[in-house]
Amino acid sequence: MADLRRSLVINFFSSSGAALLQFAVSVLLARILSPSEIGVYSMTVVFVNFAHVFRDFGVTSYLQREAELTPAKIRSAIGVVFTSSWLIAILLFAASGWIGRWFKEPEIVPVMRVLSLGFLIIPFGAITSALLAREFAAEKQALVNAVGTISFCVSCLVLGYLGFGSMSLAYANLINILACALIYIPLRPKGLPWLPAFDHWRSVAHFGAGSLLSNCAGALNNAIPDIVLGKLGTARHVGLLSRANSTVTIFTHVAGSTVSYGAVSYLAQTYHRGESLVPMLSRATALLTGVGWAALALTAVLGQDIVLALYGPKWLESVPAILPLSLSAAIAMMFHYIPMAVTAIGRPYLSAVPVMATLATRIAFGVLLFDGSLALFAWALCLATITAAPVIALQQQRYFGFTPGAMFKALVPSAIVAIGTALAGALLAVIIPSSLPALARLLIMAPILATAWYLLLLVSRHELLEEIHRLAAPVKARLALLLS
Repeated sequence: MADLRRSLVINFFSSSGAALLQFAVSVLLARILSPSEIGVYSMTVVFVNFAHVFRDFGVTSYLQREAELTPAKIRSAIGVVFTSSWLIAILLFAASGWIGRWFKEPEIVPVMRVLSLGFLIIPFGAITSALLAREFAAEKQALVNAVGTISFCVSCLVLGYLGFGSMSLAYANLINILACALIYIPLRPKGLPWLPAFDHWRSVAHFGAGSLLSNCAGALNNAIPDIVLGKLGTARHVGLLSRANSTVTIFTHVAGSTVSYGAVSYLAQTYHRGESLVPMLSRATALLTGVGWAALALTAVLGQDIVLALYGPKWLESVPAILPLSLSAAIAMMFHYIPMAVTAIGRPYLSAVPVMATLATRIAFGVLLFDGSLALFAWALCLATITAAPVIALQQQRYFGFTPGAMFKALVPSAIVAIGTALAGALLAVIIPSSLPALARLLIMAPILATAWYLLLLVSRHELLEEIHRLAAPVKARLALLLS
């Protein structure tokens, strides 16, 4: 647990730093690129993200979850990931023309072809990345993250400024992948084989098939909003939805991968010891929602100020979508660790069931309710999330004994904190003069809201307090030493 906590701290500063840098770049790009240019890239990347599911074929989860890894198993994993990745690269490149014609957006074709080249490079670092995660080697992963992030951010800003439009993001993505693959070479674990093999491909493929099913469903679920909206509406609609979603996921960007870092490996180790996963799932969910729900509540209340401060007035049309997307994200956050838990117990296919329910209802509600209004489309997505929630609640009760009552008890303090923080934000939004610039209003609110959030943690006796005090202890000790 101590090693995991240390790795989580390192990962937090690494991923949050990278996320903040990427977020700053997205703010600048929003002022360089048009909604249509960003929409073209968003429409393209949903297909690429879906292809990533098949490219990985569950190898990453297999390497993190397998109880005993031998060189032969690792070589088989290398063989599987190279085969699947290179096949996907060929198929994605070949399908680019058809996808461009289907959307009636010819700019999709070159973007997709550049993105497909990344699949030829990714396998060279994929195995190393999975093994570093298995070993909680956060320092090495932080170095890779820094190199990749800086490469991406510098590339897309320079290319965007030079007028490459949506292609600037595609080229930056390729440069990022190449930089990461190169930096992984000296970080390879000792004894890691170089050459692929297929001796144990059946065991890899067996686990990968189950993982592939759930990952495929998840990728489709994430892609559907952009696909449906791109088909029913325009690239501008997609760009606006993408910006609204980026606003809602600011917390996710700041927290980065920390909220999921090492979860599969740690849960798998607990499961292999024969221990119940319920206490861990309950605590992890409480800690996540203690911060996440408050952040989402403030995003919903202060959405207009956030959009104006970060992206400018040309993106104000995205604001009506923020409330329903925030509510949808809050519901999904309740079950954030369940897909990782079913993977940890060797049943990754189980997480496909609630995702498929969400997917079906997203398509149905999206098509039936869309009338050209971005807000109504966002509410359709929210209704789909609400509809699918009971499915995953029943699943976690059946396979882990994590009952709705236990979850409710764990989430009550987080709900108190979120509601109280939202009320404080709404009050400040009324009190602080609207004549001030949006960024100034937010900066004035920030310390007051942070104080209100902490006081609400105290009042609700939230589990998060223990972790905050644990992290603050070294800082207090150093300050006391300096002052003495």
